Formats: sequence, structure tokens, C-alpha cells
Amino acid sequence: MKKIIILSIIFLNIFTVSAFSKNDLYEKIELFGEVLEKIKKDYVDEVDQSEMMGSAINGILQSLDPYSAYMSPELFKEMQTDTSGKFGGLGIEIGMEAGVVKVISPIDDTPAAKAGIKAGDYIVKIGTEQVQGKSLMEAVKLMRGPIGTSIDLTVRRKNVKKPIEFKITRKIIEVQSVTSKVISDKENLGYIRLKSFNENSDKQILSSIRKFERNKKIEGYVLDLRNNPGGLLTQAINITDFFLNDGEIVSTKGRNVSETRKFFARKGDETKGKPLVVLINNGSASASEIFAGALKDHKRAIILGENSYGKGSVQSVIPLNNGGGMRLTISKYYLPSGKSISEVGVTPDILVEETEDEFKINSAKDNQLNYAIKLFNS
Repeated sequence: MKKIIILSIIFLNIFTVSAFSKNDLYEKIELFGEVLEKIKKDYVDEVDQSEMMGSAINGILQSLDPYSAYMSPELFKEMQTDTSGKFGGLGIEIGMEAGVVKVISPIDDTPAAKAGIKAGDYIVKIGTEQVQGKSLMEAVKLMRGPIGTSIDLTVRRKNVKKPIEFKITRKIIEVQSVTSKVISDKENLGYIRLKSFNENSDKQILSSIRKFERNKKIEGYVLDLRNNPGGLLTQAINITDFFLNDGEIVSTKGRNVSETRKFFARKGDETKGKPLVVLINNGSASASEIFAGALKDHKRAIILGENSYGKGSVQSVIPLNNGGGMRLTISKYYLPSGKSISEVGVTPDILVEETEDEFKINSAKDNQLNYAIKLFNS
């Protein structure tokens, strides 16, 4: 009963300011306590009360939006590596949609990408475990495991009737966020592939741009954000700034005054205003959408490809006293035009859908990149 009382106090603190009256609040807390007692006393199997409390807390957070979630101490420790560029797993960014785990994006050159997992796939089974009803963090825990071991994933894919099964071997994921090279037969285009917005991405992008700028043949740029699930907001702002001479990049609005801010470009376009094409697809999310949306609003770039994912919110990772943490949505971001991309995404200026047969990013069969090259050289 002690744990129920403690949780009731937590609920009181959370819901002090609420749409419903205090009487309604106390009734809900009393009901919660009654349900827990019934489970403890009458449920067919013995229940791990600590695990049940964790699920209850996670339920509160996931009822808010698909991106807020509770992390146990074990998961919180693992999560700390995600933005530093090295972690173990399959190499996919996932989110929740209507209680189902959805692939936001597979990361380039990882086991998941090589196996054929695509942005927009719904993961319905992990090994022998049905995913329906599990939390996002529970799904993450199931997918992670000893390096070198295999796991079976079953997914549902749009316009494919039957479930698709994949066997994927876990490995250490090295996220090299930036690659670059000169492309086109004329060798006149600087191609930059940005796979994620991690803590070193801006330095790598700037180094690539300055290297290209020393090449007198370079007449324009292609910046590839396909299957880029996002990352750090500060990195999105810094990298967008490299391609703008002035103007607003993005604004954030939250309940707290400190979360309501506007971010502007500093004077000086690192590419000296050269033509720019930005490639996006359904796996381009969050920070990728800030970049693409800002450059589209300022008419600084042509956006080419497919509609982006539509994640227009900012999460803060908050440590908790038990060694765990929670990811909580603290603000939403808005493009310079004032538009939110939440659940809408960034619409490309030129719609070019990827070809189904043997399509691979940055290859001879990459029809989207080939289209971008033709724009420059036509």
C-alpha cells in the first residue's frame, strides 16, 4: 500500500493544475489505488509491482504524445550514447503511432538498412514477442542485445498485403554523420550526405563546404537528408546557418517562457549563395525538417524527393532520482513562415518518389539524386 500512497502523491503533484476539479482528481487517484490492490490480490499470476509502476508512469507519458516516454535506469544509461555517435543495436530510429512501433528511419549502412527495413514500416513482432501494447522503451529493450546475436523482426509495410520478416544481426552502430564527394559527369557539384544531427555534425559539414569552396569547378550543392531522423536542435540551427545570409531559422514555443525562442542566421553564407538542392523523404524528421523547411521558406534551396516525416516537437531528456529518466515534449517548433510541420511534414518543391526496384541511396539506381543532378546540368 506504501507504493500506492507514494504514486498518489506523485499524481497530485503532476495534476495540481488540471482541467478537472479536485474532487474528480481524488476520485481518479482512489480508483487507481483500488485497481492496483485488485491486481495485487486477484490477478492470476504474481505481478512484479516495481515493473507495474514503471508501466503506469510510462502510460502517463505516452498518453501525452508519441515521443514522451519513461526510461528505466538501464535504458537511460544506454540512451546516453545515442547522440555521441556510437551505440549497440540494429540501426533504426523508431517512434509510436496509435500504439504501434513505427520506423522513423533506418540509419545508413547499419544492419537494419542493409536488411531492407524502410521508413514508415510498422514493427509488429520482435522475436516471438507481439509489439502491440508494449511501450516504446520496451520495444527498444527487446531489440537491443549482445553484439553478434540475431533477432527476427516482422513488419507491416504500406501497400504490401503480407507481413515481411527480417533476420538482423546486432552490432555496434558507428554513426558517421557526414560524408561528401564531388558528383556529376562535369564534376561540378558538391554532394553532402548528412545522416544525423549529432554533436559533431556542424564541424564536419563546415569542413566539407570549405573543401568544396576551394575547388573552382564547384557550381552548386546537393545536401542529402533522406532517412535522417534528426538529432540535436543546436546542430540543426548551426548547419542551417551555413546556407543562409540572414533571417529566421526556426522558433520554438512552449508553456515555459524559457522554451519560447527564435533563432536567426548570422550574416555570411558559407557557400556564397551557390544553387542548392535538398533531398528529403519519409525518413527525414525533426532537425532535418527544420533545415529543409527553413531553406524552403527563404527560397534558398529547391526541396526534392518525398514528403518528410512530420515531427515538429522538441523533447528534453530529464534525469530522475532513481537513475532513470524521461523524455518529455517541452515545446513545438515553427518554420519562419509560422507553420508547424507536426504530422504534416515538409512538402517538396519537386515530388520524385523513389523507384521500388533495387533503389539505394547514393547509387546508380538513385533516381532522386539523378534527378537533382539533371536540374543542375540541364
